[in-house]
Amino acid sequence: MAERKRPITNIIEFQNDRRVAPLNRLIPSRLREARQATRMTQGDLGGLVGKTRQAISAFETGEKSPDPSTFTRIVDVLEQPIPFFVTQPLPVFGEQWPRFFRKQGPNRLRTNEACDILGRWFVQTSKYCDTYVNFPAVHVLEATPSSLTESYGSDEIENIAEASRQRWGLGVGPISNVLALFESHGILVCRHVIDDERIDAFSFWNGERAFIFMASDKESSVRHRYDLAHELGHLILHKWVESEELKDPKILKRIETEANIFARAFLLPRQSFPNEIYTSRLEAFIELKKRWKVSIQSMVYRCLDLEIIDEDQFTNLYKQISFRKWRTKEPLDDPDVLPLEQPKLLRRAIELILKGGRKHPNEVLSDLNFRPTLIENFCNVPRGMLAASEGNSNYG
Repeated sequence: MAERKRPITNIIEFQNDRRVAPLNRLIPSRLREARQATRMTQGDLGGLVGKTRQAISAFETGEKSPDPSTFTRIVDVLEQPIPFFVTQPLPVFGEQWPRFFRKQGPNRLRTNEACDILGRWFVQTSKYCDTYVNFPAVHVLEATPSSLTESYGSDEIENIAEASRQRWGLGVGPISNVLALFESHGILVCRHVIDDERIDAFSFWNGERAFIFMASDKESSVRHRYDLAHELGHLILHKWVESEELKDPKILKRIETEANIFARAFLLPRQSFPNEIYTSRLEAFIELKKRWKVSIQSMVYRCLDLEIIDEDQFTNLYKQISFRKWRTKEPLDDPDVLPLEQPKLLRRAIELILKGGRKHPNEVLSDLNFRPTLIENFCNVPRGMLAASEGNSNYG
């Protein structure tokens, strides 16, 4: 009798490798996700695991499957646990809305792809926590432009910023903790630095949940607060914008300008901030920075917005800022002086899940199937809280 040929499948049999159970099915899309999250091309990954770009492409389309030794090298290079590659993606809250990246274009494609995937993984981690701990309801204003040009006027943005503060009962004074305020109204925030890239933050809606992903390694509290307010501007002003529109440089520039105007109006209300400007001398803004926790540069821009200073005064102040090298680091930027605001919502969720006995740390790792240090970053829990609980190299 002729020997029956085995059907070609995506099943990888690891008969002699204790790291993988036999007959685990490689999911091609998971391999592609893990690669894109590292900003590698197929050629980059192929070079690191000893395969051609065409071979990696075939693995990602499901045409072929890697042999056990190749798969092990892929796992090691992409730094995700083996179960990640053989399990379907976790649930999310709903439809994915556009992500607001501050730069677009061919030279940003890989970076934006990586951010897109990291954002998706953050949503999946948040949804997992939400099944055990109910997050605060989302309480964010939504707006659409009154103009047929689909752009906002400055006064319109000012009014929306004021309405947002009123909705949250803020009054017109300084905001003590922007990040805690956002979390209290259902916005999920994480801080996960993306190395070697100049990315401040990006934001998006998933279903009816709002997310802000802080990706910068900046140590200035006031800059982080401004980034948060900028992203809130996108969440409020631009929920209706289509992904295709963001590829147009003119539209992208316009919505970034609108988000910046919103951020300044939200942090420095026009009803109160002008009353504290008694001189245009640069040194006076240092004291204002202590009170409002907003950068000197943003306050100077706000003075121009409100016509407290004219263009010549603005230019003169910015020349002084450049001369003093404050463009990158201002007085009071040291985190020991103005501490960085930290996300706490997901951290509390993980602590409640673990301390309440709902899950053991190993079960959390098994359920999420992401690299433990990545989960720790998403949830802002102490390093080793999850990673140290799992000795298996599959989760290293």
